[in-house]
Amino acid sequence: MAGVSSDFRAFPADPAAVARLGGLGLDYRVLSPDDREALAVWSGAEHRGFHHPRPTPETVEREVALLQERRVHGVYDPELGDGIPVGTVASWPTGLSVPGGRSVDGWAVSAVTVAPTHRRRGIARAMMQAELANAVTAGAAVAMLTATEATLYGRYGYAPAARAATLEIDRRRVEWAGAEVPGLVRFVTDAAGFRRSAGQIVRRQVARTPGEIDRWPALVDRVLGLDDPDGESARATRVARYDDARGQAHGFVSYRITRDGMGAGVVEFDFLAAASDEAEAALWRFLLEQDFVSTVRARLRSVDEPLRWLLVDQRAITTTVGDHLWLRILDPAAALEARRYEGPGSLVLELDDPLGHASGRYALEVSARGVAEVQRLDGGAQDASGASTPTGATAPTRRSKPAHGLRLGVDALAAMYLGDARASLLARAGRIEETGPGSLAVADRLFATNRAPRLSIWF
Repeated sequence: MAGVSSDFRAFPADPAAVARLGGLGLDYRVLSPDDREALAVWSGAEHRGFHHPRPTPETVEREVALLQERRVHGVYDPELGDGIPVGTVASWPTGLSVPGGRSVDGWAVSAVTVAPTHRRRGIARAMMQAELANAVTAGAAVAMLTATEATLYGRYGYAPAARAATLEIDRRRVEWAGAEVPGLVRFVTDAAGFRRSAGQIVRRQVARTPGEIDRWPALVDRVLGLDDPDGESARATRVARYDDARGQAHGFVSYRITRDGMGAGVVEFDFLAAASDEAEAALWRFLLEQDFVSTVRARLRSVDEPLRWLLVDQRAITTTVGDHLWLRILDPAAALEARRYEGPGSLVLELDDPLGHASGRYALEVSARGVAEVQRLDGGAQDASGASTPTGATAPTRRSKPAHGLRLGVDALAAMYLGDARASLLARAGRIEETGPGSLAVADRLFATNRAPRLSIWF
């Protein structure tokens, strides 16, 4: 992989978006990281777009510092004359964890809003297509986002690639069936002192879980309550850590207990970071065995959460599953070579991409070690003699055409890339077509994972 450009904030605004929105009398531009006032106004517009309360000055200060590290676009209506954008989007390069404990260069897209006064003018389409162009310019192999609306992003080639589960556990029916762990769970009383260990734990969890993206420091600060220690949310938050038998921290959870009147409380959390299965089980037990609690509610958990095998009564758990991480393949060769497979095997993938970024025929050759090489078959770069050479890494040594192949859209490849959707399931839905007998079985085996993909944050 070529890697993502380090000057991602410096290249100019996408000319196609500038022209398209300019034709509507709108101004599309990249905000300077040094223009703190414009970033503060932009932050207020983004809060309004998501129906959040107006941010406090302290919140704006924190968000401006974060936005200075990202590429920030705004769409402005000169007729309004108030300097408030009617469209917002922010993006940045980040690693995406993929099967095999590896990472692929990605482009995160966030804060997509359009003011209700300016709907149905093509603003969102212009911004989203521009973000794909930005990702390509930056050298990202994939783009990704988390979506508040499930019907908006498929038209741009995105597909759900990692689902998230909300678990609600009836505390009164909990009886632990898991093994005893040798370490201890203890409260974190010095969040600032735990900050470095927390960051290390989070990085280890990200590396072991396909679908996770690299964390930014402000996120860990927020989870630990360090960004606004006197705020209501931070004061309601408790943090507990798990230390192994040697006293080394391997996991932590940030949670709160809500209570209506004098009744039993509800434990709620959406951030549990564990660098080992042992730490994860120990923290679950700690949360489930709280006194004066009727329910434990966990959000953004894995769809193959092992919790039900840690309890005697699995019916104590109610599970709701929905889409969460949406993925868009931009460079199939780089993306396919980044992950590891349950190989060996060969496939020819005939990709259709209506927006043109990833269309083509690609030969995927996987070794016995699960390492992939990808060759573009329909004309990649050309050498001096005019002969076609592969994109991505060196061409496979076996030049014969693999017998197995699939015809699919770029969104279907995104859905199966991390292992969330099987090729055979997508074929049953009419999203994939075999071009050779037995190809679906080969694809199912190659793209299978022993850990379901999961993204444990919103961005």
